[in-house]
Amino acid sequence: MTHDGQVGVVGAGLGGLAAACVLGARGYRTVVFDKNEWLGGKAAVLEAEGFRFDMGPTILTKPKVLERIFREAGRELSDYLDLRRLDPQWRCFYEDGSSLDLREDKSAMRAVLEARRPGAGAGYDRFMDIAERMHEITERYFFWKPIGGVWDAILGAEGNKMATLAELMDVRLGRSTAALIRQHIPDEQAAQMFDHYCQYVGSAPDLSPAVLCSIASIQAHEGVWYPIGGTGAVPAALRKLAGEFGVEFRPATDVRRIAVDGGRVTGIELNDGERVPLEAVVSNCDAVRTHTELVGGEAEQRFMRRRRFEPACSGVVLYLGLKEKYEHLQHHNFVFSRDPHEEFEAIYRKGEPAADPTVYVCCPSETEPEVAPTGGEALYLLVHTPYMRPHHDWKKMLPDYRQVILDKLKRCAGMADLEERIVFEQSLTPQDIHDRYRVLDGAIYGTASHGTWAGATKPSNRSPDVEGLYLAGGAANPGPGMPMVMMSGWIAADTLDRDRSKAARAA
Repeated sequence: MTHDGQVGVVGAGLGGLAAACVLGARGYRTVVFDKNEWLGGKAAVLEAEGFRFDMGPTILTKPKVLERIFREAGRELSDYLDLRRLDPQWRCFYEDGSSLDLREDKSAMRAVLEARRPGAGAGYDRFMDIAERMHEITERYFFWKPIGGVWDAILGAEGNKMATLAELMDVRLGRSTAALIRQHIPDEQAAQMFDHYCQYVGSAPDLSPAVLCSIASIQAHEGVWYPIGGTGAVPAALRKLAGEFGVEFRPATDVRRIAVDGGRVTGIELNDGERVPLEAVVSNCDAVRTHTELVGGEAEQRFMRRRRFEPACSGVVLYLGLKEKYEHLQHHNFVFSRDPHEEFEAIYRKGEPAADPTVYVCCPSETEPEVAPTGGEALYLLVHTPYMRPHHDWKKMLPDYRQVILDKLKRCAGMADLEERIVFEQSLTPQDIHDRYRVLDGAIYGTASHGTWAGATKPSNRSPDVEGLYLAGGAANPGPGMPMVMMSGWIAADTLDRDRSKAARAA
């Protein structure tokens, strides 16, 4: 079915590309704008001196989201992407020199924990039972819908509202991720490993709602995956799919504002003064910056009054081309801080880089040797930092913090000769992330998920303030992370389609 008029997508990140695919497949004449010369947003690619790095997200979970987008368009995902399942999912390194692998198979993970500490296996079983129940509830009430909070989930549910509320209490509203984990996982190193699910959303485990433990169930049931070609292959596949349905792409095109007249979207205005009339707009820009920089006026004021928007954390990323890889590393690795409380206190409460940070280490040559010259490695290092504060000058801070990161790996991860192996290096700082992606104060993951009652919820994908405006991306429902961002694009496009179909029937 072909629809009259044209709709626009502002921002060609994973959420915007997913929305464009759905809109194109449903017959909408769709145009996508992005200020950058590449498409894919943070899922960008750096190629230099024989190395290829994914610049942003590197962990792909919940591939069913991608499968749904492609099948809706009458296509099979396997014709566009070659996905490889990873197990162990992570390898964890600790200050005392020990290591621990996160296994996909629950019985294998149980056996590992029981061997480390008798009785720990039963606690892990209880934890996973709770995580699975949480996953079931979030799938039913929060995923694939334009939810803006717990109250939206209750109102949108069919049947008895009190029964729905009682069921939602099974996600342990009012409890934190850290508290729930430690109730069932007494091994502190294992608890630190499970804490790290919160880092998918850039938030502190002791401040974030327990429902984020559902990620443990998602990973156990649906796996951790790597697309051959890197995560940059995902936006390339989405762009190809969208192009098959006539979606127009306009990279290197900066949007100055979303035009609103009488409370509804009428189009956009570009920086060069061009005006593009549109029936509706999906904004894949940060939800806060969409309202403060692209919309403004009363709609901005209403949006900003609705809740407090705290940025999630930012980060320092080092892209290191190594002449020789490390054989003892897995594809994904975490080198944990000696004291998680001290680390999260610094990042999330004091707003300062942690003195002893956790370092995420990605070694993609483990799965795809072609990312580096023969025998080498395209090493990706990420350390979470606070979102930007006025006194942070990362041009001055980076050299010293780079050394902190490298010293941590040399000390704890068996990489003593790391600096001698480096033959290429590039970096991103919070300031770079802020400027490059137009996120909120350099936040990688949108807004923080802090608050044990409603911290996991994000603004609805349908703007209640501007008719015809829809939101996608990590700062919109259901939140950050590759699958959730792509789901947000699907939700925004589906909601737009439903709203326009309803309006057409009423006309």
